[in-house]
Amino acid sequence: MFAKGSRYADIEEATITDEEGRIIRYIKIRFIPETGARLGHVVSDGERLDQIAGRYYRDPERFWRLCDANGVMWPADLVADPGRTIRLPLAQG
Repeated sequence: MFAKGSRYADIEEATITDEEGRIIRYIKIRFIPETGARLGHVVSDGERLDQIAGRYYRDPERFWRLCDANGVMWPADLVADPGRTIRLPLAQG
């Protein structure tokens, strides 16, 4: 259902049947894993999370690793305040 490397790739799928007999596929809840960080990055004015992920992980789509390490749901929250130091976890995990 999700591409390899997606934060949802390893989440268990489930189905439910609605009142009209249609089968609806969905994934179960994704709990944010404990995500350690070894480095920090100071956010610059106008910087985006995909840019930061691209710089450190060579893959802008791995921005969600930064969200997990910093305990945020919305990526824009991490770069909203220039000068903030965000935690950088390992690329894999």
